[in-house]
Amino acid sequence: MFAQLLTAYSAQSLKNDILSGAVVAVALVPEAIAFSLIAGVSPLVGLYTAFLLGLITALFGGKPGMISGATGSVAVVMVSLVATHGVEYLFFATILTGLIQVAFGLLRLAKFIRLVPQPAILGFVNGLAIVIALAQLPMFEGEGPVMYMLVAATMATMALLPRFTRAVPAGLVAIVVLSAITVLFDLDTKRVADLGSIAGDLPSFHWPEVPLSFETLKIVLPYAAVMAAVGLIESLLTLSVLDEMSGQKGNANKEAVALGAGNAACGMFGGMAGCAMIGQSIINFTSGGRGRLSGVTAAVLLILFVVSLSDLIGQIPIAVLVGIMFMVSVETFEWASFSRLRKMPKTDAFILVTVTVVTIFTDLAMAVIIGVIISALVFAWQHARVYTRTYIEGKRKIYEFDGPLFFASVQGFLDQFDTQNDPDEVVMDFKRARVMDSSGVEAIDKITRRYEETGKKLTIRHLSEDCKKLLKAAGKYCTYEEDDPTYKVAVDHEMYERR
Repeated sequence: MFAQLLTAYSAQSLKNDILSGAVVAVALVPEAIAFSLIAGVSPLVGLYTAFLLGLITALFGGKPGMISGATGSVAVVMVSLVATHGVEYLFFATILTGLIQVAFGLLRLAKFIRLVPQPAILGFVNGLAIVIALAQLPMFEGEGPVMYMLVAATMATMALLPRFTRAVPAGLVAIVVLSAITVLFDLDTKRVADLGSIAGDLPSFHWPEVPLSFETLKIVLPYAAVMAAVGLIESLLTLSVLDEMSGQKGNANKEAVALGAGNAACGMFGGMAGCAMIGQSIINFTSGGRGRLSGVTAAVLLILFVVSLSDLIGQIPIAVLVGIMFMVSVETFEWASFSRLRKMPKTDAFILVTVTVVTIFTDLAMAVIIGVIISALVFAWQHARVYTRTYIEGKRKIYEFDGPLFFASVQGFLDQFDTQNDPDEVVMDFKRARVMDSSGVEAIDKITRRYEETGKKLTIRHLSEDCKKLLKAAGKYCTYEEDDPTYKVAVDHEMYERR
């Protein structure tokens, strides 16, 4: 595997991936510790997650260069589980989370990420950028001017250095130089070691010490399902964002399988569930990391920090890492969305703003689900009309329809008919219309019964065989004519494709 990785590299890309991976490894440390504390577990649990999940997704994921590890969006789900039942139940839930995600990928369900509209993706990106920035603010508590100066120096380095050279990632230069200055002059500022000890051994196999019973499954399965959903949504949306930045499409199903395998491994080796990290992924991307070696480097260096270099990494000022994350926030935010807001339809603008706000105040999964629901309702409303043209053909009145007949357009469809004043023969022509669901079928049946009660003959044109079989009153009292379409009607929430 490693030989294949290296043979695909040029000297320049090899250097870029290794150096960018080093930057990411350092940036992962405070994040992993912070999210462990959120979940109520030891910092080593988050660090092991960053190593195991980061390594597996780097090697086998669907997007080279994408970084995965412990994340806040998944960590908040597990808080009550840890508080109520303990960390061993968390490990078991993490294994189940991974298995659910593997099944999701193997069943090729990642395509459903396409249901997330572009305004919702923009809102997700903007909301996450703001969340990244807000998450840094607690680091300033109890700090003096030194903290602010180091943050400013870090941001200036990352903004200005790339204008002169890209030989070395600006983030790595900021870490090395400002850490050296802090240690040399013994500056009074918070350091990584102040967050908690990161010293430890390599992760070892540990099967969760929980009863293997139906009661245990009832406890952990709801948490596992939510963690799996949140992790998949954040990972697949991060993949979409990186696809747009790189211009190269990743494999969403492959990413889901790798994510699940990584989470299952985390549960068996003392880690917690995680997913893709958009902040670290963008650090990697902007630092020049484009290949799998960047993620592998980040994971390997991280575990080296834990095993051998914890004292050295502990001296890095928190201010430098805060400055890097502030720059990530600036890079992540889709600034062009401000100009797009004035040009896009009001409904799309509303979705963008709503998803941004919900991401900030609740969580990513809720924001995306709300965005999809709003988009679906808007789409249904905009298409909730069947256009009707009527004319006389001999002694018959013809109703020609244009548009989809489904639950949202049924009432408008029913209002088009004048059963009392229509002639004795009536034709409904569906050549330019399509019956989309069982509500549409029921509407045709309802109209058929109305005409049958008035003793009038009803003929239906251009209706699919599938639709005819579902009709009850119309199937009994109607006649059909002309060629029929071959589409199928969606019934019982199953949407069939056009044959």
